[in-house]
Amino acid sequence: MRGVCTRLIAGAMLFAASVTPRVSAAADAPVGLIFDTDICGDVDDVLALGMIHAMESRGACKLLAVTVSVDNPKTAPFVDLVNTFYGRGEVPIGDVGDGGVKLEGKYLKMVDAVDDGKPRYPHDLLTAPPATAVLRKALASQPDKSVVIAQVGFSTNLDRLLETKGDEYSPLSGVELVKAKVKFLSLMAGSFTPINGNKHYLEYNVVKDVPSCARMVEKWPTELVWSGFEIGIALPYPATSIERDYGYVKHHPLAEAYYLYNPPPHNRPTWDLTSVLYAVHPDRGYFDLSQPGDVTVEKDGFTRFDAAPKGRSRYLILPDEARKARVLEALVQLSSEPPHNHEGGRP
Repeated sequence: MRGVCTRLIAGAMLFAASVTPRVSAAADAPVGLIFDTDICGDVDDVLALGMIHAMESRGACKLLAVTVSVDNPKTAPFVDLVNTFYGRGEVPIGDVGDGGVKLEGKYLKMVDAVDDGKPRYPHDLLTAPPATAVLRKALASQPDKSVVIAQVGFSTNLDRLLETKGDEYSPLSGVELVKAKVKFLSLMAGSFTPINGNKHYLEYNVVKDVPSCARMVEKWPTELVWSGFEIGIALPYPATSIERDYGYVKHHPLAEAYYLYNPPPHNRPTWDLTSVLYAVHPDRGYFDLSQPGDVTVEKDGFTRFDAAPKGRSRYLILPDEARKARVLEALVQLSSEPPHNHEGGRP
């Protein structure tokens, strides 16, 4: 009997050894990430994109695509120059095109910057395809429930995605495709605590395209995790980091964009960075989450949260100063991390 037990135990151990590495590998697989951004106005989008490249270098995520929700011809080339700086100029980029919010940008002129007759920031993208096509192709290529989308701008692109029909990338409609492929949506939008005493604060990312945001939130078929305006202003990026941590190259796109937008000693809120951090590391304990509920985008753009046990929305909470310090340290370390040499980043 003992020999039988021994063989059973040995067989069980061999079976466990054979399956455990595969389970662990699946658990440790990088998150498939889509970054939907209004990169053009504020500079936090730029810092957030740098963070994404650092997290991909660490094996935490894989940047599948970047889609731009601002109608400005220089936004997609600007994204490409940042991606190229980090050695990932092949990342697909999509553009909102006609009907998107039109904005000018203080740092977009970097696209045309030249030193000694050569581009300061090499890049080769001149125009980008429609964002909806890029989103559908990226989602269709991924395993089910494996993609996280970080939306840190207007909802125009994702609203349009939900309205799409089947195409060469997938026979599924936009809603069906999102439901099949997306784990959750991490979005920087709205406000969920009073802002300077204002209990009805109208947040910029929502009010610039209220109809798209309202439709998108109503129809989105997966969980939504909101980083409200209050989170970013509680975590101002230290300007001393811009002055000290990016000097490993003569010209750094993140630092230059920060200076062009509003130079140090200005400490810029980290709105978009927080959504990206949660998107990639939801289980690291950086934030607490509210109880589940439903968000209604009212006609003026106010985001009303109503608790509901089966609601699809939650919002981020920073409970104490210790947690704030930990989150801010992560944001600074990730955004200022140099490209890894094996990725083709500049030395």
